[in-house]
Amino acid sequence: MSDSLPYVPPKVWAWNKPSGGQFANINRPMAGPTHDRELPVGRHPLQLYSLATPNGVKVTVMLEELLALGHRGAEYDAWLIRINQGEQFGSGFVAVNPNSKIPALLDRSGPESIRVFESGAILLYLAEKFGSAFLPTAPAARAECLSWLFWQMGSAPYLGGGFGHFYAYAPSKMEYPIDRFAMEVKRQLDVLDRRLAETDYLAGDSYTIADIAVWPWYGALAKGLLYDAGEFLQVQNYTHVQRWTDAIAQRPAVKRGRMVNRSFGQPASQLHERHDASDFDTSTQDKLTGSSP
Repeated sequence: MSDSLPYVPPKVWAWNKPSGGQFANINRPMAGPTHDRELPVGRHPLQLYSLATPNGVKVTVMLEELLALGHRGAEYDAWLIRINQGEQFGSGFVAVNPNSKIPALLDRSGPESIRVFESGAILLYLAEKFGSAFLPTAPAARAECLSWLFWQMGSAPYLGGGFGHFYAYAPSKMEYPIDRFAMEVKRQLDVLDRRLAETDYLAGDSYTIADIAVWPWYGALAKGLLYDAGEFLQVQNYTHVQRWTDAIAQRPAVKRGRMVNRSFGQPASQLHERHDASDFDTSTQDKLTGSSP
């Protein structure tokens, strides 16, 4: 029997002590910039400010896929935003994304710059900008694609901010939240596995922005690369997710996109900034395993 008293929430919550956990030094209950810092701007119309977390990988994969299709207007500069150092709270970044989350995109191709934030919105924006690339045009197929895209946007917070936080980042392990979110994550994996038992890709027979959105999160999880939780969640049991994950990981554009703005892992897998296709050194690409998301 525990001697500790149960927590009773106060009538009014106050931010009067550190929250604990790996990102406690940058967490705060208000928005807006904490310091002045202008963003760098490169020579291409598309300027991406990001980090190779799952949400960031979505956009770099999409841009590399567009370039692979021959859309030269998708050339981009990708600038590294170190979120553990609070760079997302600089005044320039906040001007592009008032929510201070990566990724953020600035499209300077027209007479007025267009800012786009939230990874799902960026994928949809880029798909429409480049002639419905990776976005079906038939009504039923488009609806299916967008449904899975928004499924990811609604589901991933349970995986990241829920399971990931309490399993990997919280200052202490707590049974109830870990059990609660592990149950939800396994339910989500089952949702994906049942869908992928029916079709090659989430929206049907074709690879779309739905797959680009879901793969960096659930593909990495399926390979045990997210939160070191593969054994805990028994991810190998989701065989259709495994098949889908491996197929996407083999795409050359996915291999390149996964490298961009990556500042962790093996040095050969990192490309901190991307300004030209030549930034992908051939010898570096050859070192990639090609099978891991």
